[in-house]
Amino acid sequence: MKLWITLLTLSATLSAAGLSLSGVVISDNQKMITSRNMGFVTNVNVSEGSRVRKGDLLYTIDSREIDSAKTQVDMGIAQAELSLQMYQNQHENLKVNLERHKRLYQQDMVSKYEVENLELNEKNLKNTIKIAERQVSQAKARQKEVTNQYQYLRIVAPNNGVVIAKNIKVGEMAMPGMPAIVLSDLSSLKIEVEVAESALQMAQIGQKVKVSIPSTGFVGIGRISSVIPSSNPMTHTFKVKISFSAKQAVYPGMYATVELN
Repeated sequence: MKLWITLLTLSATLSAAGLSLSGVVISDNQKMITSRNMGFVTNVNVSEGSRVRKGDLLYTIDSREIDSAKTQVDMGIAQAELSLQMYQNQHENLKVNLERHKRLYQQDMVSKYEVENLELNEKNLKNTIKIAERQVSQAKARQKEVTNQYQYLRIVAPNNGVVIAKNIKVGEMAMPGMPAIVLSDLSSLKIEVEVAESALQMAQIGQKVKVSIPSTGFVGIGRISSVIPSSNPMTHTFKVKISFSAKQAVYPGMYATVELN
């Protein structure tokens, strides 16, 4: 009973006096830029701290592997088209020969077997032409696919931001899925704090809170945008994110304070 009264008293004290929390400025839109293709890095246009705009070229990858694949595909198309042309020429000659045999058959100068044999050959040749046409179509589709790979050799910024980490250099091998550049969006900054489980009821989504960033002198009002429903098992705290707007230059990693009432 005494413990319950003590907890109620503590809760009332926190609610009346408010709760001051230390936090850190984060970017709510931080991206790890990776390459889709493997290859040697030929050029890097940014360094850590560089500000980039959406569409700016970050780095490029050597195209030799795709060049080789495209050469093979181009050769495959040429061979497929040559085969198709050969079958089409054979079909034209066979049609002429078949029409001639039909006329001769009407004059009883050739046997029915010869005419039927030519008709069967024409049918088989038509099927062969259809197969050859599909092969040409497949080869051209593959050519388009390979050609589209060239755009992935130029890695561009997906949005405005600042480069906070660069893990590649010219001459190194870019590997698919391996983070090469970390880009932080400065237009989507928030403050992240850890709230104790016992004080979580004081943090409600949409609630206005006082925020300050001592290093820039910024003091203003923020709004709780999210409460992450997963506690740290070691500290029994929950992450809470506060959105805010500041005219001063604010960067991820800056120390901030938040006051909950």
